[in-house]
Formats: sequence, C-alpha cells, structure tokens
Amino acid sequence: MEPGRRQRRHDQTRDEIVALAIEIMAGQGVAGLSLGEVARRLGVRTPSLYTYVESKGALYDELFRRGWQACLDEMRARRGALEPIDGHTDTVARVLAITDAFVRWALANPELSQLMLTRPVPQWQPTPEAFAPSLAVVALSRDELAALCANELLHPLTDVDELVQNLATATTGAVVRHLANEPDVAYADGVAVGHLPALVRALVLAHLPERT
Repeated sequence: MEPGRRQRRHDQTRDEIVALAIEIMAGQGVAGLSLGEVARRLGVRTPSLYTYVESKGALYDELFRRGWQACLDEMRARRGALEPIDGHTDTVARVLAITDAFVRWALANPELSQLMLTRPVPQWQPTPEAFAPSLAVVALSRDELAALCANELLHPLTDVDELVQNLATATTGAVVRHLANEPDVAYADGVAVGHLPALVRALVLAHLPERT
C-alpha cells in the first residue's frame, strides 16, 4: 500500500475509534469508556487498537483535543460572521453572540462537553497538547474583549482577564447545570441556559463606558 494511502487509512480508522468512543460514552458515561468495548465494536482485538492510540488516557486526550478544537472552530465561525468591531458595535449583542456559539456547541456535543468541562475521569488529566485548543478559546474571548476596549466600547479600566474568567464561569456553569439537570431538554427550553443571556448582559453592562 502506498504511504499516502496507508496514512489515509490510518487516519480513517482513528476517526472511527473516536466516533465509537463518543458512542460508548453516550451509553456508559464518560468514565465508562473502555478500549475493549471500542475494539469489540470496531471488530478487532484490543491489542490492535494500540496502533492508533497508545492507551485509554491517550484516547481521552484525543477526544478532549478534538472537542475543544471543534468548539474553537465554531466560535471562530460565529465571530467571522459578525461585522468588524467599530465605534457603532453593540457590545452586549456581540458578547452574547460569541458565548451563544460556545453554549450551543457544548449542548450539541454533551459527551465531549462533560469530558472537557467536568473532569469526570479519575486520575486523568489532559496533556498540554490536548489542552492547547482550550487555551485558544480563552485567547479568542480575550481578543474580542480587548478589541472592544480598544474601540472604547468597554470602560478603559476594565480588567479584561477577569471579565473573560467571569464570562467563562457563567457559560460553563450554565452548560454543566443543563447537562446535569436537563439533559433531554432542548436548548430553547432550558432553564439554566435560558437565564444565561441575562447574566452575560449584566456582566458586560457593568463594564460599559460611563457615557453609555
């Protein structure tokens, strides 16, 4: 088999393993994932999986990395669809749009979200490589708020890093509460996520310039 074709086949099998892992977590819980069950559903013996993932921890790493990367891509897409920031930008609406992208993705991918946001697997933590896309999500949020400050749409004394963390706490908390208490409820009908816009709005309004 040609090297390029072999690599494509390897990547395809790895994608299948990831998809099966998510399927298993949906039925057995995030901590219920096992390489044996992945191998059974893939139709191979468990040792064969080590060609594609070094261990169960490495598989969790890949799930964590892919989850945050997909979330980051969604947030970038939402950001790219917005008008460039200028003096006429609606600050509250823009922050709500970015946070909405995060929440919608998280609720549409509950198994990955639980792994990403709640650390449900004992004695496992993501490697720096797996964690990198989550840091990029924070950086995107910080860039947005910094741009709003630069355009005088937030108070010049705003602590951007603190506001990023407060918004992250609000959005993550709403997602976790929804997944824990209303896992089968649609986004539009959720209580926790339904109250989130008011909380985000309050956080942003507290940092608007005095003239606003």
